[in-house]
Amino acid sequence: MSILPDDLWRRILELGIKRGGFTYKDLCCISISCRLLHRLSGEEALWSHLLLSDFPSASSSSSPVKPKSLYRNRYERERERKIAAHRRAVLRKENEIAELSRKLRGMETGLAEEGENMRAILAELSNLGKVREASVALNAWQPEVVRGRHKQIVEQCAVPVEYRMHALEMELRLCKHRISGFRRGLKDEKPRLDTAKQQLLSLNYHPLRGDYAGFSWGGGGTIRVT
Repeated sequence: MSILPDDLWRRILELGIKRGGFTYKDLCCISISCRLLHRLSGEEALWSHLLLSDFPSASSSSSPVKPKSLYRNRYERERERKIAAHRRAVLRKENEIAELSRKLRGMETGLAEEGENMRAILAELSNLGKVREASVALNAWQPEVVRGRHKQIVEQCAVPVEYRMHALEMELRLCKHRISGFRRGLKDEKPRLDTAKQQLLSLNYHPLRGDYAGFSWGGGGTIRVT
């Protein structure tokens, strides 16, 4: 390090910032490599270049604050903005997951209820079928014991068989239609819920995407890795 003069190192750092994409993170990292670079990395000229690169609006102001301090203020403000935006994104995604979960639970409950309703309808239709068979059998000759049993079955039905069966068949079609709708809704919404959960995991795994992750300002105006 001591072989090269300070001016040359200073020029290398300036070119790195202006043309090589040198960032404040890089400046932080090299500042702990040796005393020379630690001293040079704190010079206001370098921070002026960084300020111009990262916060053009701040560099154009006529503030008496030193470039390094101004960069620190803008950095912290931008970092807080990024953190707040991330928190809002997490809350939105959590709300989306809660709403999708509630919707899916409602569909599953509706599907179960319609399934029970359909089984009850089918059972009643089966019984009415037996009543209709018994009614037809009454018109044919049969032993008195059998005839009495068929007559008892027919008399137990309080409404006309055909009328009731027609009403149940209509209700069964509606029930099947609702079941189909619930199944279709579950098929559509479950992938959306899985996707939302994966997106939330991604948000939580990468709390801050971009240049503001993992660095904060320490005492004395230095940047430290967090």
